[in-house]
Amino acid sequence: MSYAVPVPAAGPSSQPLANPVTVVSPQFQATYPVDLVITEKMMSIKEGAFTVSDVNGNVMFQIKGSLFSFHDRRTLVDSAGTPIVSFRQKILTAHRRWHVFRGESSDAKDLLFSVKKSSLFQLKAELDVFLAVNTKEQAYDFKVKGSWGERSCTIYDGNNNIIAQMHKKHDLKSIFFGRDAFAVTVYPHVDYAFIVAIVVVLHEINMDRSGQD
Repeated sequence: MSYAVPVPAAGPSSQPLANPVTVVSPQFQATYPVDLVITEKMMSIKEGAFTVSDVNGNVMFQIKGSLFSFHDRRTLVDSAGTPIVSFRQKILTAHRRWHVFRGESSDAKDLLFSVKKSSLFQLKAELDVFLAVNTKEQAYDFKVKGSWGERSCTIYDGNNNIIAQMHKKHDLKSIFFGRDAFAVTVYPHVDYAFIVAIVVVLHEINMDRSGQD
């Protein structure tokens, strides 16, 4: 399936990984680093709270889903509104586990990966990411370390190689329009839709302060 996503502008140079990372689709890989800018509407409970653009302002993705939707359902869509992946929170789990499915599906056969907190009590975010084929989950496939509050995190593969980094983007224009903006640099040959999906889950886990810890 082909999605309506423009070719992103290149970010700063970096060394490509020995093994490409493809989880959502090879369409979302580039041979160069990709810088994405994510803007968040402050205090928003409506659809479209996130917009993901490249550094030239071209809209790449949007997040749809209301704050009070059943199972906290979210959907990542392309610029034409076509669903790419959907997110569902597993109810009554201590580790805040989220499942990510292809398209708008919630069937087990369409599960791409799941994300959960590495431990119950954390001062800073640390998440484990398990691909759908990793059913035993004896070792994570990817690791997220950082802080949503500081808009800073690093994403690693299972061999501890950095594949993406998120950092705060200070921009007067974003402040003027009442939005919080941050940037994500995705390394070459890494599925940037997958990275955006992980960032969305990191945000949701940070926002979910009710229930079990």
